[in-house]
Amino acid sequence: MTDIVIPTIGRPSLTRLLDSLARSRGPLPEHVILVDDRVERVSPLALDAVGGALGERIVVLLGSARGPAAARNVGWRASRADWIAFLDDDVVVDDDWLAALDDDLRALAPDVAASTGVVRVPLPHDRRPTDWERNVAGLAEARWITADCAYRRSALLAAGGFDERFPRAYREDADLALRVVARGKRVIAGSRTVSHPVRPAPWWISVALQAGNADDTLMAALHGRRWREAAGAPPAAFRSHAATVATALVGAVAVSAWALQTARFAWRRIAPGPRTPREIAAMTATSVAIPFAAVYHRLRGLARLRATLADRERAPRPVAAAVLFDRDGTLIEDVPGNRDPDAVLPVEAARDALARLREAGVATAVVSNQAAVGEGRLAAADLAAIHAQTEALLGPLGPILVCTHAADAGCRCRKPAPGLIEAAARALGVCVEDCVVIGDIGADVEAARAAGARAILVPTPATRAEEIAAAPLVAADLRAAVGAVLGGAA
Repeated sequence: MTDIVIPTIGRPSLTRLLDSLARSRGPLPEHVILVDDRVERVSPLALDAVGGALGERIVVLLGSARGPAAARNVGWRASRADWIAFLDDDVVVDDDWLAALDDDLRALAPDVAASTGVVRVPLPHDRRPTDWERNVAGLAEARWITADCAYRRSALLAAGGFDERFPRAYREDADLALRVVARGKRVIAGSRTVSHPVRPAPWWISVALQAGNADDTLMAALHGRRWREAAGAPPAAFRSHAATVATALVGAVAVSAWALQTARFAWRRIAPGPRTPREIAAMTATSVAIPFAAVYHRLRGLARLRATLADRERAPRPVAAAVLFDRDGTLIEDVPGNRDPDAVLPVEAARDALARLREAGVATAVVSNQAAVGEGRLAAADLAAIHAQTEALLGPLGPILVCTHAADAGCRCRKPAPGLIEAAARALGVCVEDCVVIGDIGADVEAARAAGARAILVPTPATRAEEIAAAPLVAADLRAAVGAVLGGAA
């Protein structure tokens, strides 16, 4: 199941995008989630022209007007689809885009977290492109651009989504991809294509774009000085700009050197373009301003870096893709030898904890040792009846996986062996390292550790002191354990 998320500031291009989606061949998404991120919402988004099956699937959510990273987070967190396809509101999808998206995402390996589309930037055929048009054309070479990028929801949960400390449509896509790749996942190229027309821009747009230098400061702090190489970003021109500014500040004796550096920079921008009087004038004026703007924004970013890094509210909060619960003593009271469904009693806070996970879109499963079946003390039908009663009391639990082997069978599935944890991850279609196991004894923690999952221990009177001491994270009850999962502490 796939949803499409489109953050928008209400540009007219949104209508063209939705029209192209409505015409595109292929399986329709479950929902098209539009995040209205306008600062002033004096009127609803213009969606009257979108008809047919696509129009019925459109959902409009309100963003916080804090930039595309925050808007995308609003969209994907509201979705419950396995895959979230992000589109910018100024692209147009090809006629077979939906079919190509379906082909790109079908049967991908579990370690593939995201699939990127091909971005095509139409340029004029009757003249050379302007500096602004060449700038936009660079999007076609961007490695991880979110103009068309589909992510597994489980990968977004595990990474915490987009970092809202990036306030512009700049670097927030590379930051997410670098964090996902650092977790051992892959971002691969797909075959689908979108067109990204060059929208009109004022002549001084290149000066305004220098604000991205502040975001480059944050990228270096988060990913190291060699982040450009890791992200496949082109070399920066900042050193040249800094030298130009330094030369200009030396004094009158350096005026000629400054003028020469500025002239060289201006010519590098003028030469490939149409060389019209308007373009030459714009390039000359902005080439004087760009170095100073670049240095100003870089210094501004450095000055605010400590406060930006300390802003935990907007920082990504990784959340597990799935929570695997032990049964007896964790979800329901441990009643040794119980065969009676009517004796099933939920643990305090179990209903609320499960409801919070469902609301957050975190998958759940149950992993339980039930040696009584293999030892002949409990019939399989009785076990099924107890599970049915548990779900009747607590709601759907997801896959329920049990080891019915005798305690001395030496199987690989009985906890503390990892088999049940691995099987649950496969059943849910998530990576085992993106799972958190919540249980009440050391065997639950050891099974998680053996499989490569994380673990939270919720002790009961039956939990031994040494098991509590050895647990990586201990919670007072299920409510606190789920709070740790959703808050990223797990």
